[in-house]
Amino acid sequence: MARSLVDTLTTHATHQPDRTAYRYLVTGDLDGEIQEITYARLADRVRAVAGRLQESGLAGSRALLLHPPGLEFISAYLGCLAAGVVAVPGIPPQGHSWNSRALTRTKRLIADADARAILGSREVVASLGALADQLPELDDVARVVTEDIPDEAAAHWRRPDLTDDSVAFLQYTSGSTSAPRGVVVTHGNLMDNERIITTSMGHTPQVIEEYDHELLVSWLPVYHDMGLVGPVLNTVYLGLTTTLFSPLHFLQRPARWLEAISRYRPHTSGAPNFGYELALKHATPELLDGLDLSSWRVAFNGAEPVRPATLRRFAETFAPAGFRRESFYPCYGLAEATVMVTGGTVDEAPVLLHRENRDGNGTSDADAAAVGCGRPGEGMTVVIADPDRKEERPDGETGEIWVQGASVAQGYWRNTLATRETFRATLPGREGRFLRTGDLGFLRDGELFVTGRLKDLLVVDGRNHYPQDLELSAELCHPALRPGCTAAFSVDSGAEGEQPVLVAELTPDAAAEAEQVADLIRAAIGTAHGLSVHDVVLVHPGTIPKTSSGKIQRRATRAAYLDGTLAPVDAPVAR
Repeated sequence: MARSLVDTLTTHATHQPDRTAYRYLVTGDLDGEIQEITYARLADRVRAVAGRLQESGLAGSRALLLHPPGLEFISAYLGCLAAGVVAVPGIPPQGHSWNSRALTRTKRLIADADARAILGSREVVASLGALADQLPELDDVARVVTEDIPDEAAAHWRRPDLTDDSVAFLQYTSGSTSAPRGVVVTHGNLMDNERIITTSMGHTPQVIEEYDHELLVSWLPVYHDMGLVGPVLNTVYLGLTTTLFSPLHFLQRPARWLEAISRYRPHTSGAPNFGYELALKHATPELLDGLDLSSWRVAFNGAEPVRPATLRRFAETFAPAGFRRESFYPCYGLAEATVMVTGGTVDEAPVLLHRENRDGNGTSDADAAAVGCGRPGEGMTVVIADPDRKEERPDGETGEIWVQGASVAQGYWRNTLATRETFRATLPGREGRFLRTGDLGFLRDGELFVTGRLKDLLVVDGRNHYPQDLELSAELCHPALRPGCTAAFSVDSGAEGEQPVLVAELTPDAAAEAEQVADLIRAAIGTAHGLSVHDVVLVHPGTIPKTSSGKIQRRATRAAYLDGTLAPVDAPVAR
C-alpha cells in the first residue's frame, strides 16, 4: 500500500511510463506553446532534485519554493517530498522584480520556517542575488536553480523513511504584516485528503477509464492549498493527465479556462466563486458558439462564499454549450484540514436553502438562497459548536464549524499557543480533539451551510487578508488617521462578491481633507494588498465600537455600516 505520493509516483512511472502526467499551456492559449512531462520523465526529475537535496545535507530541513507557474514547481515540490525535505510553497515575484509586500512575506517565511534552502527558477534565483542588502537572511540559505540540476543527480537519491507522521509541507496562511502561520501537513494528512478528494469527486477507476485519464484542468495557483492539493497532487495520486496554466493568464482572458475545458474535456475543474463571475463577464456569443462543456461533471466552487446567483447565471448562460446545473459542486475546506472537508454529490444539483425555510417570510427569490457545501468526506466529522460554551449545537442552529479526521493537520509550525487554541478543542460527549475553523455555519440533514466567519479574516477573490494588515496600511498613509481606530471588514457587493470596506476615525481638524485621505487609503490598500476598496468611510473620533479593553469591534462596525448608523464626517467619501 502506498504510504506517500513518492510511492504513487514510482508506481505510475513503472506501469505507465509514457503517459503524460502534466500538460502546461505556456501562454494559456491552446495554439501557443505547450509543455508536457510523462510519468517516467517526472520520476527522473523528482529523483534528481531529491538526490541533489540529500547530497547537500538538506534532508529533514525546510526548503522555500519560489517557482513561477509551470512544471518546474511540481518537480521541485515532489523532489522535496522524495528527499525527506519539508516543502514550503511560496509566492514568487511577478516578473523579475520584487515589490515590498512580496519581499516582506518572503523574509517572514524564511525566518519562521527556518528555511535552509530556496528552490526556484533561474530568473527568481538571480533576482534574489540582487537583494542581498534587503535580505540578509539569505546569507545562510542555499539557493538552488532546480532546472539546472542534472539528471545524473538521481544517482545520489535514497528513498527516505517516510511515515504517516513525517511532515510533507508547510502551508502558510498569514497576511503580509501579521505573524505567519505555517500549517504542518504530514504525509498521512496528505494521503487521507487525496482519498477524500478522490471519493467525494467521483474519481473512480471507471471514470478514469471513461475519460482516458484526462480528468483535470486547472489555472489555480499551485502555491495555495486548493490548487496544489486538489488538481496537482490528485494527479500523481491517481496517475491522471492534467492540464494546467497560469492564474495570470486566466485573469488576463478568462475565456481560456473554458476553452481548455472544451478542448481537453475533463471531468473536474473549478475555482472560487469569483472565477465563475469573471467567466460570465466574458461570455460572448462567439465564445459560446465554440464551446463544448458537456464533459464537465464536477465544477467545484470553494475557498470563498458560494453565491447562488452566480450558480444560476452561469448555468443559464453556458447551457447552450452543454454545461449542466448538476455539474456544480460547492465545497468547503481549509488549509488546516489539508484542504477538503465537505463536498456536494456528483451529478446532483447543489442544495439551496430559501428564506422561507429559515425565517418564514415566504420569499422564493433564488438569489436570496443559501448554498449547501455538501457533506463531510468519508472519515471526516463535522459538528457545529457554541464557540464560547464549547458545546455542540443541534441540527439547524448556527455556530462555529468544528472538524475532526485524519486530514486535520498537526498544528501551526512552532506556534504552540495557536495550535492549542485551534487544533485541540474538545466537546462533551465526543471523543478526540477537534479543529476550530473560525467559520460559522449550520448543519441541516447532514448538509453543511456556511454562513460567515467567526474570525475577522477577509476572503476576497479567493485570497485571504487579515483585517489588521489593511488597517495598518490605511493608518500609515496619513497623519490625520487615528492609530488603532480603523476597522476593516468585507461586505457582499453583489456580482463582485465579498469586497473590503475601511472605516477610520479622522482627527477633528482634518475634516476638510477627508476626500484626499480617502483616496490615499484606497491607493495604500491597492498598492500593499492588491485590493480595490469597495468603500471608505471616515468618521468622527470615538465613533468606532471598541471592547472594554480597547480592541476594535469589527463585526459591530460592520453592522453599523450596513445599518447606516455610522457618523461620517461632512465631506462625502463613499464611491
